[in-house]
Amino acid sequence: MVRQLIRNVILDETNERYHLIIKDGIFEAIEKADDMEVDAENFDFVFDGKGRVAVPGFVESHIHLDKALIADRLPNRSGTLQEALSVTAQLKSTFTKEDIEERAEKALQLLIKHGTTHVRTHAEFDPVGGFHGFEVIMDLKEKYKDYIEMQVVAFPQEGILKSPGTEDLMRRAMEMGADVVGGIPYNDSDIEKHLEIVFGLAKEFGKPIDLHQDFFDSSEKQTIELVARKTIEHGFTGRMGVGHLTSLGDCSGQKLEEIIALMSEAGISVMSLPMTDLHLGGRSDEKNVRRAVTPIRKLRDGGVNVVLASNNIRNPFTPYGNGDLLQVAMLAIPVAHLGGADDLPTVLPMITHKAAEAIGITNYGFTVGNPGTVVVLDTKRYQDAIIDIPKRLLSIFKGNIILENKDQVYLNLP
Repeated sequence: MVRQLIRNVILDETNERYHLIIKDGIFEAIEKADDMEVDAENFDFVFDGKGRVAVPGFVESHIHLDKALIADRLPNRSGTLQEALSVTAQLKSTFTKEDIEERAEKALQLLIKHGTTHVRTHAEFDPVGGFHGFEVIMDLKEKYKDYIEMQVVAFPQEGILKSPGTEDLMRRAMEMGADVVGGIPYNDSDIEKHLEIVFGLAKEFGKPIDLHQDFFDSSEKQTIELVARKTIEHGFTGRMGVGHLTSLGDCSGQKLEEIIALMSEAGISVMSLPMTDLHLGGRSDEKNVRRAVTPIRKLRDGGVNVVLASNNIRNPFTPYGNGDLLQVAMLAIPVAHLGGADDLPTVLPMITHKAAEAIGITNYGFTVGNPGTVVVLDTKRYQDAIIDIPKRLLSIFKGNIILENKDQVYLNLP
């Protein structure tokens, strides 16, 4: 039996201090410090937070580990989506299994070092690029299962219908244990057939769906309403996530309200990706350049679960980033006008509890009986947990001490 004590930490906006007790990797007790007397000698590990903020780990809800850390190989000089797609297509043919493994593992370790405890990563394949990238990500999921909880999305980046053979690869990926059926309807020759294949596989294997959706500056070609209706029709309410959805920023008034209401009814979660969308969006605008980010506040206020994620780390789509979700959230605050006194408290949940909800994690959070996962931040007010961008002082995943930051960082990784 192993018992761990994390004492004097702040868990919410009240800024009251709590003691957390983890027994054999599970939360055994969570009580206010004033209500619990503890004897440190009864524990195998003791960490005194001294009034610092603790969160149940950060949740990275949308990332591509297999395409990380390639920005310098063939630079996207224009910074446009078109060149990002072209450059990446050229590079993919050069990826070996060893190369993908080295880069994806390095990116995964960046996430872990910054306190991410749960991640949903898209792993792509196509008849030209092959299947070894997906195999690498599945291997990493097993290798790092004691350090981070990974969900793997079977992702057909190059489309399904316009890339013959991809549907068979998707089925193969699901049979190998993919957690989520992915899709990218705007990058295929027949959007409705693309969606029918995705929904069919999701039904067959009993898995949720995660789409790259409407990555446009304009709303002219968007299909989010179609996706929402099909989500309801196929019985996937609450089991659909969409990334990007930048086209929605081109909508307003009653039309936007109707779309948001339909999305709320369908229980669709939106993964906003501000680093990528700001970098690639609005490139054709000559003045009043669009932010090209989905309308986070309006989605939130309309009852849609909207969260924040990285998408990429240092590749042609996003030539920066270090795996720190706090930096993503800090960027979103001015971009999405989330700095108001009533808005700021809603941001941290977008990379913690709301993000966990978006990817279907049901045992997340500070509840007795849940996995003993906790990250302590070097800040003493819950309200400042993002704007301080504090260093991570302690990270425990299911009772496994991953990181302890005192005078010298102790990092326990494979």
